[in-house]
Amino acid sequence: MNTGTHTPSTALPGGTWLLGDLTVTRFGYGAMQLAGPGVMGPPADPDGALAVLREAVGLGITHIDTAGAYGPRVTNRLIREALHPYPAPLHLVTKVGAVRDERGGWIPARRPEELRDAVHQNLEDLGLDSLDVVNLRLGDAQGTLPGSVAEPFEAVVELQRQGLIRHLGVSNVTPEQVAEAQSIAPIVCVQNMYNLAYRRDDELIDALAGQGIAYVPFFPLGGFSPLQSTALSAVATRLGATPMSVALAWLLRRSPNILLIPGTSSVAHLRENAEGAGLPLSDDDLAELDRIGG
Repeated sequence: MNTGTHTPSTALPGGTWLLGDLTVTRFGYGAMQLAGPGVMGPPADPDGALAVLREAVGLGITHIDTAGAYGPRVTNRLIREALHPYPAPLHLVTKVGAVRDERGGWIPARRPEELRDAVHQNLEDLGLDSLDVVNLRLGDAQGTLPGSVAEPFEAVVELQRQGLIRHLGVSNVTPEQVAEAQSIAPIVCVQNMYNLAYRRDDELIDALAGQGIAYVPFFPLGGFSPLQSTALSAVATRLGATPMSVALAWLLRRSPNILLIPGTSSVAHLRENAEGAGLPLSDDDLAELDRIGG
């Protein structure tokens, strides 16, 4: 079993965590926003997108989250153009299980042949022979859905046996689906929606922490509906910080197995996020913020 460890780091807030045998910074970067509007098509400023990726590595980030569905195939190709050949400490985490239609909809694609094609497409676009971590995305665009994960998860396990994937994770899943996946093969991470105001996975986070498994919140800042809270604003004002900085810092304090992947298409915003996540929060601050999700 993975016995994930948390190591202090002076370069980025939160230190590091082990995804299987891969050491990653707890403060990472999510590449979704590098694609065009609606996560479709190329960015308006391709050079700016490349600069953000290079700045992420320059800051010491060793965990970049992406997916072939972003664009589609846009962010993976940008990552390759900006960073290939990849520096040894950098680890890329991608997702399979959904494709895009011509209107930007997210269509489930979880048959074994679809998952195999998605893995090979990720390998081609990223310029890799093996993917560090692949998350199997389940549910739909509205959230998790009940049901067995056995068939699609067994399909990605077979691709792992073939040497195309090093480690596996699951995304947009219920606790029951996490347990079912674990009964089939080890996982190193769970990627679900979670933030200061949306706290349905509190028990799951604690359970995964006890197993040394990472929890990676998507939409850590609220996603398409930015976090808004009187308490959050009050703490931010008292600390002379932005509400988003407080929200990121709270996540790093919430549990040592939480890995952050806030996304941005701006170098300045990336730096602001990295600095803000290290904001010191007192016990009183934490108590006030905890009431938001209570």
